[in-house]
Amino acid sequence: MNLVSNDSRILSYVGGKLLSSSSGRVGPVFNPATGDQVGVVEMVSADEVNDSVTVARGALDSWANLAPAKRAEVLFTFRGILRARAGDLAQVVASEHGKVVADALGEVQRGLENVEFACGIADLLRGRQATEVASGVDVVEIRQPLGVVAGITPFNFPVMVPLWMAANALACGNAMILKPSERDPSASVMLAEMLTEAGLPDGIFNVVQGDKQAVDGLLSHPDIQAISFVGSTPVARYVYETAAAHGKRVQALGGAKNHMIVLPDADLEAAADAAVSSAFGSAGERCMAISVLVPVGDIADPLIELIRQRAASLKVGDGRQPDSEMGPLITRDHETRVKSYISGAQTDGASVVLDGREPEAALGFFVGPTIIDQVERDMPVYRDEIFGPVLSVVRASSFDEALTLVNSNPYGNGAALFTASGGAARRFQLEVQAGMVGINVPIPVPVAQFSFGGWKNSLFGDSPIYGHAGVSFYTRTKVVTSRWQTAGPGLSMSFPTG
Repeated sequence: MNLVSNDSRILSYVGGKLLSSSSGRVGPVFNPATGDQVGVVEMVSADEVNDSVTVARGALDSWANLAPAKRAEVLFTFRGILRARAGDLAQVVASEHGKVVADALGEVQRGLENVEFACGIADLLRGRQATEVASGVDVVEIRQPLGVVAGITPFNFPVMVPLWMAANALACGNAMILKPSERDPSASVMLAEMLTEAGLPDGIFNVVQGDKQAVDGLLSHPDIQAISFVGSTPVARYVYETAAAHGKRVQALGGAKNHMIVLPDADLEAAADAAVSSAFGSAGERCMAISVLVPVGDIADPLIELIRQRAASLKVGDGRQPDSEMGPLITRDHETRVKSYISGAQTDGASVVLDGREPEAALGFFVGPTIIDQVERDMPVYRDEIFGPVLSVVRASSFDEALTLVNSNPYGNGAALFTASGGAARRFQLEVQAGMVGINVPIPVPVAQFSFGGWKNSLFGDSPIYGHAGVSFYTRTKVVTSRWQTAGPGLSMSFPTG
């Protein structure tokens, strides 16, 4: 099946095979660099969501009862297939999402790291044991899979985010149903086919294509034990509240407004490089993108000029072209929305230092790098998550003022500080109210051994995603207390104390 041809119909993948939907509902899939429609995705019905859960339930026991080392063998084989076909995946991502191929390859690599982490599941699932907690009494704590779990993933990382979830979920012995974004759905089907090729039993990893109807079906289904979600804050809140009301374990990662503070002692050239790469990489469609620059003191003007020079020279174009450094936005509507924030900032009195509303690459859904200075905290361009290549500059007179700005923001996904002062860095990492912190690092996305998750309105639920936290999320503990001596302690009606 050619997933990106003009006549492509992008299907679900259930029970180890492609599944056409009988709902009659479809959605267009575009190449955002050209504006051309490259396919249609068939949306599942509520009944088909139920059918996919039934398939997963039927396949679950044999996988859950398999030794963790055997499950790791499948993942290790999958790792090899994924590495060999990284280029194919990157091309599909570039075609449907629009990010440049080099960026898409980086996404695949970060997803691959999560698979590699999950290959150590035999060690990661080790429990705890205590002997002789009382006379002849031993206690052991074991971890067991939840059952059928679901992942709901965003358009901006159609490979990496599904692997954040699936690697640990599958390694822990669960069956999974993935509902990818309907805007760039092909990569998830490719992942499912690779898992089947790697030896994953049919029905253990399923992809259902759809929209809110499919999401609601998963959130309320009695056989779904846990929901993992990454997306905007309003939807994350809805997912968390709805799934929790149905008794499910939930991790729901929301939006962000990531700040980068630059102190006067920082290397301004390095800070400028970091600001450009983090603000405009993937056209700003990253939940870890730096969207607010906070220069402290007199460095503001020279730093902004360094950033402007670099951003103005970026090659904006089709992500599949080797010379492109920044691609388009995901849809025409999103392009219009981002441009409206730029116009609104001008009306509100901010200064547009670099205007990306009329980029040279204008065939598709493009907005060029944009820098807006003199931004105030009450402006929509500051308050809202724009999710585009727009860098707002909020000046601060002191480190205290800058830190207060970050901590008063309702989002707490990530924050960065650029400085040469160890004392300032240490204070920042202790006092900043964000879940992921960078010191002279602009995009502090943790490696796979740790976990990804923000604070405040950037995370709903008490569990971040992947790493050891992911293993904990996709398992539940069972504590077994046992006595094997032939004679018991005798009848006692008092509460046992050891």
